[in-house]
Amino acid sequence: MEIFKNMHIFTEVAKAKSFRRAAEILDMPNSTVSRRISELERDVGLRLFNRTTRRVELTEGGQMYFERCTRIIQEAQLAHTELTEMRTQPSGLIRASLPVDFSVLYLNTILVDFTKQYPKIELDLDLTSKKANMFTDSIDIAIRMNTPKESDLIARNIANFSCALFASPEYLAERGTPTTPEDLLAHDCLRMNDAPWTLTQNDDRRVVDVNGQFIVNNIGMLRQLAIDGAGIFRSTETWAKADVLNGKLVRVLPEWSPPNASVYALTTTRLLPAKVRVFLDFLVQRMTD
Repeated sequence: MEIFKNMHIFTEVAKAKSFRRAAEILDMPNSTVSRRISELERDVGLRLFNRTTRRVELTEGGQMYFERCTRIIQEAQLAHTELTEMRTQPSGLIRASLPVDFSVLYLNTILVDFTKQYPKIELDLDLTSKKANMFTDSIDIAIRMNTPKESDLIARNIANFSCALFASPEYLAERGTPTTPEDLLAHDCLRMNDAPWTLTQNDDRRVVDVNGQFIVNNIGMLRQLAIDGAGIFRSTETWAKADVLNGKLVRVLPEWSPPNASVYALTTTRLLPAKVRVFLDFLVQRMTD
């Protein structure tokens, strides 16, 4: 236990970059903090800090030790929390950042069922097309479509949806039905951005620089535009299924497929509190059923 206490004191000094400030945070005498750090340096056989009159800085060995100690302390704190929570159902507030369209299309029922199973958990949902800063906005978990670019976050692929191209029967009757990916060049393609469309058939991969009159960052509006005869759009097969069954949409180039729509859960750490862990596990289970 003494080494663990010393490790905790060490991490506080490293974060505060001051023995005095660390002593204030830990509510112990400055002399005790200094003595504990000296004991720790003797134990590891290396100097952990470069000391000056104004501040202390980690040595190279100290930086490595700080990273390890931080993880050990986080694990210990999480273990303590989990043991405490074993006596009760997970509870508390979860702040989640969710994409608008995906939430409306796929998550409503799932979220209602989650709150019924975990009545002591409250959900604060931020539905926005803009990506929240998970650190500054205190977001516990974020759901993102497609591979996330944030390298400082932990990403977990929780679902993949097959996609296809769709258009209304009226549009195809007026403009003709494409038979090859290159035929899309002569059509109005409803897009979320100006990137080319990639289509595959077995090992054959085509990249088409499609065009059209609409670029819209809302899949719900793109769907309605397609139903109204404005062009061809990409969608998950799951979402377009009802429109195909009732004749509002027809699949275009059925032998060719766009890339899957991948869904990722993002967190700032792998050490998740119980309330966030059960939320993530619930999403994974329901979305892979």
